[in-house]
Amino acid sequence: MPTPPDHFADQVFAVVRDRVLTSHPGDEEGRMLHAPGLKTGGKFYAFATATDLVVKLPAPRVDELIRGGQGLPCAPRPGRPMKEWVQIPAPEEESCLAYLLEARTFVSTIRSRRS
Repeated sequence: MPTPPDHFADQVFAVVRDRVLTSHPGDEEGRMLHAPGLKTGGKFYAFATATDLVVKLPAPRVDELIRGGQGLPCAPRPGRPMKEWVQIPAPEEESCLAYLLEARTFVSTIRSRRS
């Protein structure tokens, strides 16, 4: 895996976030776990830490990324990974964009729990 930039959230994520928001003007920025994130339909699909991208994907895809070495479990509290979230160590711009769009597609298909 590539060496992470000093501030992934301020560098790669900021550029890619702007690209996504231009393509999907209905999406919104927000804060998730004190980090900059993106949401669609009021649901978060991604956020960035200083070094990593974290995206919401179907559980089988999360498992695939972890098994393949591209991702890590997202566990802000040790021993309690967040369901359907995967941490991607410092992807470059095009990979970051692909993960964001994949996560956006997944989250936009999830029905509201109130429905």
